[in-house]
Amino acid sequence: MNFAGEKKAKRLLVGILLTALAALTLLPFLMTLVMSQKTNGEILNHFWAWPEQLRPEFYTKALAFLGQYIWNTVLVGCATIFGVVLLSSLSGYVFARIEFRGKQTVFMLILALMMVPGILTLIPAFMWFKEFPMVGGNDWLGQGGTGFLNTRWVLLIPYISGGQVFGIFLCRSFFESLPESLFEAARIDGASELQLYWRVAMPLCRPILATLAILAFVGAYNDYVWPLVTISDVDIQTFSVGVTLFAGEGNLEPGETMAGYVLGSLPLIAVFALGMKYYVAGLTQGAIKG
Repeated sequence: MNFAGEKKAKRLLVGILLTALAALTLLPFLMTLVMSQKTNGEILNHFWAWPEQLRPEFYTKALAFLGQYIWNTVLVGCATIFGVVLLSSLSGYVFARIEFRGKQTVFMLILALMMVPGILTLIPAFMWFKEFPMVGGNDWLGQGGTGFLNTRWVLLIPYISGGQVFGIFLCRSFFESLPESLFEAARIDGASELQLYWRVAMPLCRPILATLAILAFVGAYNDYVWPLVTISDVDIQTFSVGVTLFAGEGNLEPGETMAGYVLGSLPLIAVFALGMKYYVAGLTQGAIKG
């Protein structure tokens, strides 16, 4: 076999292996789809068989119960995206392009926060938000009652602040890799630092911003413990807690619960489908200088 034939055979083998791995990755979601159309008896007696008939009523019941939870989580996720992207890009630009005393020390202290497990701060954070003076509530943020507990503030503040550490690191690495000549040319034309940030740096960092947006949305959407201990009002509760309530409120049909999981995954699938191209580009560009 010549060299070209060997190279083609290796590519074919790699393609087969990657296809098999992709199939294994998608298998749990496929099984969720199948079981969302099965009754309890079909799951117990014919687990690997296809459902005997389609049951759209499972999705109707799941949507009626979980629709508000999904909408609440999408709202919190979108607000988290805005806060994380804006503050991380601003801070990253400052650490990359502006010199000030103690910059490296402050940056290293921020990076050190990545070493602190989130579960370690669960109780202190809960007590802090409980005792924090609440200035008032409304229909969107929640009515509160005990500090910031039972309001959307108790979700937004930790999600936005928690996303800053990796976001600052990613944005700083990308902004440092940009040619200095771009900024010098803009300064000669009379641009201020804010204009340099908005008109020079921001248009070039769309992949990084897409990466941060997806990570922030997924983190907020998948969080379970924090909403569970800080939110008791079902009107503002998130999907991760709502789907467990749906599964536990006398729901004897696991297929309905699986239908809820499928519906809840649709916003995440949409976010990844729209931003995957920029997400991959952001991970590769932001992590490598030069």
